[in-house]
Amino acid sequence: MEGVSNPTTLDPSIAARLKRDANGLVCAVVQDDASGDVLMVGWMDDEALHRTLTTGRAWYWSRSRGEYWRKGDTSGHTQHVRSVALDCDGDALLVRVHQVGPACHTGTRTCFEAGGDLGAVVAGRAPGATR
Repeated sequence: MEGVSNPTTLDPSIAARLKRDANGLVCAVVQDDASGDVLMVGWMDDEALHRTLTTGRAWYWSRSRGEYWRKGDTSGHTQHVRSVALDCDGDALLVRVHQVGPACHTGTRTCFEAGGDLGAVVAGRAPGATR
């Protein structure tokens, strides 16, 4: 199982509230503390969350590489933690950060700029209308 960590490192009262996926991971939505922009989505297991809560920097579990990574160690585009909150179901984290440099590995400010708008119909707006 990927991402499984020593369950004694994370505060047991926090660990008990998490609803992890089959791989022991929780989705982490990362938001710019100043602007409110959603910067990226990452994955955390108990150890990554423990490191994030105790070091002031954002840590994740890389599903593709099978290892922990601290945002910015390679790129210099660091995330300094401002707060971490758990959603009502316990299956998602909101990590508010001070982002230094772009958040996306493609070089864009957010990963959602790089992915682009999918053209969803906006409720209450006439078809073809712009903002």
